[in-house]
This record gives sequence, structure tokens and C-alpha cells, in this order.
Amino acid sequence: MAVQITETALKKIKEGMTASNLDPQSTFLRIGVKGGGCSGFSYALGFDTEQAPKDKLFEFTFPGAADGEPKLKVLIDIASYLFLNGVTLDYLTEGLGGFKFINPNAKSSCGCGSSFST
Repeated sequence: MAVQITETALKKIKEGMTASNLDPQSTFLRIGVKGGGCSGFSYALGFDTEQAPKDKLFEFTFPGAADGEPKLKVLIDIASYLFLNGVTLDYLTEGLGGFKFINPNAKSSCGCGSSFST
């Protein structure tokens, strides 16, 4: 699979969806890249309800989910996919915590880990 999400990140995403009353059947997690940030590109992460024709779709099973329960559907637009192929999304619980992208395509990243260069 070209994109991975750790169990810790999946749990945090599910908590966020539940707290925001988002239905996993009709809501996608959108991961992307945009220009900007202190290293040239920054990561974008948010929820979306529409899939574009050229979006790449990935599905992940939430930890502890029973058979037949909805999966997390992740969308990445085709331009962002060029930078995100092979990325792992993790969630750090120590320090300030938060989502962290582990990107083998990044040649460098900023200290906070929210932007990178290729």
C-alpha cells in the first residue's frame, strides 16, 4: 500500500470523527500537500464529503472494528500523491502531541514536522 496510517493515528482520527458527529460512511479523510511552510511544502489534513474523479482512495480498518463496520476512507489528490507515495501518518502522544507525517520522499523538513522539501 502506498500510504500507511498507524493504529495510534487511526484511533485519534476516529475520536475526531466521533466528536464532530461525522459518519464514516459518507466522510473521507483528505491528505494533501500544498505550497508553503518554512521548507517549501506543507501537509494538509482534514475531512471531506466529496471524492474528485482523479483522487486516489485508500481504506483502513479502525482498531477494534467488528466485521462489517465502516472503514476509514482516505483521499489523496493526484498532484499530492506524487509527494505522498510511501508516507506514514502517525500520531504522537508525547510532548505537544499531534499528527506526524513520516515521508521517505522528503529530503528535509522543518523542526515542527509540518513542512518539507523534496
